[in-house]
Amino acid sequence: MSDQGKVAPARRRGLADEVADSIREAIFSGAYGPGAQLREVELSGALDVSRGPVREALLKLEREGLVRSAWHRGATVTTLSPDDVAELDSLRGVLEQLAVREVVARASDEDIAAVEKVVDAMDRAADAHEMVRCDIAFHDAVYAAARHRRLEEAWQAIRCQVHLFLLTRIGRSTDGYLSHIPAEHRELATALRARDAEAALALFAAHRRDAFTVLTGTTDEN
Repeated sequence: MSDQGKVAPARRRGLADEVADSIREAIFSGAYGPGAQLREVELSGALDVSRGPVREALLKLEREGLVRSAWHRGATVTTLSPDDVAELDSLRGVLEQLAVREVVARASDEDIAAVEKVVDAMDRAADAHEMVRCDIAFHDAVYAAARHRRLEEAWQAIRCQVHLFLLTRIGRSTDGYLSHIPAEHRELATALRARDAEAALALFAAHRRDAFTVLTGTTDEN
């Protein structure tokens, strides 16, 4: 049997990926908040594409956890339930604990400098949405510094949902957000630079707990 008979013909998905990028960006910028409807007809008109790529893009975003579909409502931006929030918080905590230990043990000075560079960018963030992007970029840099491929892949699997988690957090309150977040992350980077695993683990846990508390109005007992 020839190789041609073993695999299906390749399909070009570039347009659907571009549409997904545009919709994702609109979600992350706040143009579409949690619960907002994502109508295929409106999106295809706004993006000047047929409904096919829009449909494929929404399926891709659904796999990322950013979109949910229901037969009576169509596609909407995901609204995180209390269970969603608790699961993301607990899973993020487990991944970050391993990331911190790996960074302390394995990261180069250049890896730590990349983390610190994101903190510098936080000082220039103009608004809460830009700060959320910097927050995600900070954690991207931490996972990259861990030099653990499967750990970084696990982070990528929940990255968009954590972004949505943080957007939901600023939707609840932005009091002190722009002023406090850079200093918090500088402390995290300093602990990593010092290769102080216990201090870094405690600071990362406190950072997660603060977001969880704002989002739920409760403390994280885990």
